[in-house]
Amino acid sequence: MTKRLLRALATSAVLGLGATATYAAECIAPANPGGGWDFTCRQIGKILFDIGQVDKPVQVSNMAGGGGGLAFSHVVNERADDNELIVAASQATATRLAQNAYAGMTADQVRFVGAIGADPGVIVVAADSPYQSLGDMVDAIKADPGSVAFAGGSAAGGFDHLKVLMVLKDADFTDITSVKYIGVDGGADAITQTIGGFTQGMTGDMSEVVGFLQSGEVRALAVLTEERVPGFEDVPTAKEQGFDVVAVNWRGLYVPKDISDADFEAWGAKLQAVADSDEWKEAMAANGLAPFTKVGGDFQSWVDGVIADTVDLSKEIGVIQ
Repeated sequence: MTKRLLRALATSAVLGLGATATYAAECIAPANPGGGWDFTCRQIGKILFDIGQVDKPVQVSNMAGGGGGLAFSHVVNERADDNELIVAASQATATRLAQNAYAGMTADQVRFVGAIGADPGVIVVAADSPYQSLGDMVDAIKADPGSVAFAGGSAAGGFDHLKVLMVLKDADFTDITSVKYIGVDGGADAITQTIGGFTQGMTGDMSEVVGFLQSGEVRALAVLTEERVPGFEDVPTAKEQGFDVVAVNWRGLYVPKDISDADFEAWGAKLQAVADSDEWKEAMAANGLAPFTKVGGDFQSWVDGVIADTVDLSKEIGVIQ
């Protein structure tokens, strides 16, 4: 190896150390720039610095691959005790872990530190649908499961499919494999199926249906949140209609498993500070997110419950054994 190459490598190493030292922490977005995980890292990282929760900017690293599996494996195998690392996550992360999409890796190999916003799940029907409430639709399915078909933007067994099954399970309907579901390429296609009468309902996220609600082409039977969504106060929750179901595509973070409890709680406190900030409220409003704040141990317990429920449902419909 030449002296010139050695000097170049040494210089590169020094520059790398210097670059790392200019950041307070790193946030891995397990996807390419522009998606939901990238948004989570960039917005939370920026606000952490803007409101003084960290004394230097947060570095954002995009690590696409395996629907989040590459980043998950990287954290588990190479950075399990890195207390300056946070990773963007969402309901898709929990669903994929529950369905063993990360090649045998499990949710307990990291710690879920918090969620501070969510895209609310919704169930909508065409404007001229005979169903006026979620109860009307559930009663129709109980009477004749084949009479109601749903379209959604995820594949069969994905989160959109599971939203409907969660409601039916809560209504003590057990024959969930008889419920018709058509997975199409995105929420807009799913709504088109419903408006056109090919399906009787659409299951998706609020951000996917806003324009169609405003144009009057569809009606929302329920939003799957704890409380009604600001700006859509006329849409009742499933809970107030007697179905104890919350199904939201939450936006949050996980951290390496082997960091200390003190570091875990510190990240939870920082995330809570972001959630309480005016800057985050503005970011949610600009990006169609609803308030959804769970941090620290409470969030970890909630995610554990969501994953367990997803495993059970996924087994019932044959997605996993």
